[in-house]
This record gives sequence, structure tokens and C-alpha cells, in this order.
Amino acid sequence: MKDKTNVLFLFSDEHRRDALGCYGHKLVQTPHLDKLASQGTRFSQAYTPSPICVPARAALATGQYVHNTRCWSNAQAYQGEPSSFGHQLVRQGHRVDSIGKLHYRGKDYDNGFENEILGLYIKNGTGWIKGLLRDHESVMDVSAYARKIGPGEDSYTDYDLEVTRHACDWLQNTANHTSAKPWTLFVSWLRPHYPLICPPEFYAMYPLEKMDQARFIDEADLPRHPVLKTLRRNFNYDVHFDEHTRQIARASYYGLCSFLDAQVGQVLSALQASGQTDNTLVIYTSDHGDHNGDRRMWTKMSLYDESSAIPMMIKGPDIPKGKTVDTLASLVDIYPTILSAVGAKDDGITRPGVALQSLATEPESERAVLSEYHDGGSPVGLFMLRTARWKYNCYPGFEPELYDMQADPGELNNLAGDPGFAKVQKRCHQQMLLLVDPEKVNRQALADQASLIEKLGGVEAILGSEEFDFTPVG
Repeated sequence: MKDKTNVLFLFSDEHRRDALGCYGHKLVQTPHLDKLASQGTRFSQAYTPSPICVPARAALATGQYVHNTRCWSNAQAYQGEPSSFGHQLVRQGHRVDSIGKLHYRGKDYDNGFENEILGLYIKNGTGWIKGLLRDHESVMDVSAYARKIGPGEDSYTDYDLEVTRHACDWLQNTANHTSAKPWTLFVSWLRPHYPLICPPEFYAMYPLEKMDQARFIDEADLPRHPVLKTLRRNFNYDVHFDEHTRQIARASYYGLCSFLDAQVGQVLSALQASGQTDNTLVIYTSDHGDHNGDRRMWTKMSLYDESSAIPMMIKGPDIPKGKTVDTLASLVDIYPTILSAVGAKDDGITRPGVALQSLATEPESERAVLSEYHDGGSPVGLFMLRTARWKYNCYPGFEPELYDMQADPGELNNLAGDPGFAKVQKRCHQQMLLLVDPEKVNRQALADQASLIEKLGGVEAILGSEEFDFTPVG
């Protein structure tokens, strides 16, 4: 890396890995992100540490997996501890600002940024508390999801336009006036997160007669694991659709991906105009994916690739151009990536991440990454170990799942319990134990949540609390 390398970190919400042209999608139009990938290195096997917003963002900030942050759910948000990449940089004299969604506890905490512009935090400092009631089935009314679809105006779109405007202003007016040390700017949009109301010009890019179909929607292909069946039952968005409205919702999601891409394009143009493109590392990734109707599931909250796999790419000084890296990557890798880019020192705490600059030039075939889910709809924690070939899912108290991701990328043939794969299953479980003890962590998460339920007034108080399915703006 050059002596002075800034970081422009572009972050979206709920952008599934395959919903980009550069990842092979035949319909979704993302020209600016495709260009970014062609100018840098794209990671084809990147995953979120948790397929839901708040835990994923805490892991991103700290470079630590969810069981270490103990930000288990969308009601247990980051509030400045453990230390984040921002804390390290600010202490060492770097300018570190954020623009847009953080989904932390609130603005009154030391979140690791000098300035938090348009900061969006969990609602009322408490967030989605109904998700804490994991042994209560169907506590959420999800019917509004299927009504808020199609072309139109929406507060999420308006918010993202403001994020883009502020980011462009920052790059024009601030980037060249920081200290001699490299700066870091975190730009965080809401889209393509639902509500699936899409700006008309972007919705028009996906006529329904040209839309593809959701995958794995036949009865034989639907999830059969009891934990996943419980999740589907608790978040049965699909029952509120018909065949026509399903396609409207899917087209809206694609349109929102293209809308997001346009925002990225504007910010990259502003970076170019600032004269700092050649000495800036650009990162693009997302917090998690979205099922978008696959398996008759919507939103996220599962370990399937639709939900847990994310796009990830970097461009900048000394980054290989037009390269695709198959080494597994994770949001926990962002922490060392940023510190490495700006030349900052770490605090000496061991973290699981590897700088993406290193993975781009020296791929690691034996690496494994972890994802966890401890939020609403599931009676137990979901733990995923992903290796180069295998995906091993552990559900404490239930049978595991094992998928050969080379032979079965759709995750339709569960090999767990098959004597022919017993050694693979055992090896994957042992490898998982090197990263996390699922039984112990599941107990810890449930205990922490039980304590919070009591603090919030008990189950009845939570059942009677305000209903919302996504964090409102303002």
C-alpha cells in the first residue's frame, strides 16, 4: 500500500450476493458495482457473521464474532464495546466519520466515529424487542410486508438520497482538509432493505413479463429441518402474497439493488472529482442477504446462502485488478482491512479476521468462517461453519445439517446422518468447536435475553409493545 491510503467504505443493507451483474445475475443491473469489481478484487465466497442487521454490524465494527460481542439480536445493539476499528483509528489521530445507518444503541455512546452524520440507530434505544420472545410463536404481524411493494415513494429511499448527498459533500469539502493521516469514511445506505417500495424509474427496469422465478418453491424443496420450519412459520410472509404480487415484490427488490448501485456510482464519482481515487481503498459489502421469495421465504434470518452470503469487493493501491478470489471472507475481515490500509496499529486483542488485501494477493484454501443467528423466530441458536467445500449447520438440541456446496450449491441435499459422510460431519463439528461452542453460547444468549426481557417489564409488556417490522427513519 502507498504511504497515505484513505478508506472509503461503502455499505448496504440486505444485498444478497448474487443480486449483482458481476456475480453473474442475468437480470439485475448494477453497472457501477460491476465496474468497481473490474477495477479491483471481488470475493466470491463472502459471508455475514449474522444474517440480521444489529449483530452483523456489531461484528463488523469490532472484528469479532457475535458470541464475543454478545450483541445477539436486534434488541441488543452495539454501544461502544468491544473496541471498534473506529476507536483504534481515532486514538491514533485519523479522521473517521460515518454517514447513514449504524443500527447501534444510540448517538450518546462512543461508537468510534468523530462525526455521525444522519446516524440511524435502533428504535428508542431498545430496538426490535419482540424478537427476544423466541419461545413465543408468531408474535409478529408480517402482513404489511406484502402490501408495501411496487413503484412509489418511501422514506427509506429519501433517506438514502440524503446519505448520498452528504457523502458527496464530504468528499468534496472535507476529504482534502483532514489531518496528514489517512481518513476513513463509512457510508451506509438502507437499501435494498424492505419496504419493497421502489423508485418508479428503477422499478421500470424489471418488467414483470421478463422477471425470473423464485427458486426452490416446490413443496419437495422447502426447508425440512424442524428449526427452519419453525422460522418459516413464525415469519410466514409468503402466505400474504399471490403469484402476481410475489413477482412485484421480487422486481422491487431488483429495482432497489439498481437504485443502490446508482448511489454508489454518485459517491465514486465524487471521490474521483476530489482527486483522491489513487490513494483511497474502496470497500463495498453488505450486512447480509435476502431470500426474495426463494424457498417461499422473505427477508433474511436463515443460514441459506440467500440470507448469509454477501457481495464483497475492494479497489485501491496495490489491489489486483479484475481478480476474483474464492477464499472465504467475512465482515470480521473489514476491521484488519481498514487498519492495514491506513497504517494504524491494533490493540493486541486476537481477532479472527484477515485483511482483505492479504486475501487478494495470497488466497488461503483452508480457511473457515462462522455465522450465527440468535434472534426472533428460532427456539435455538443457528450456527454455520463454512469451509471451502462444506457448509455445516449446528442447532443445539436438534440434528445438524451438512451440505456439499460444490455438488449442491442450492443446499437441497442434507448429508448429515449419512454414514458415507460421517467423517466429514465429525471433522466439521470439531472445526466449529475451534471457533465456537454452540451449546455453551446458545445458553449464554438465551440467558442474556431472559435478563433483558425481565428488565423490559416481562413477557406481557413485550407482547403489548409497539409493532414494527423495520427500523423507521426519524
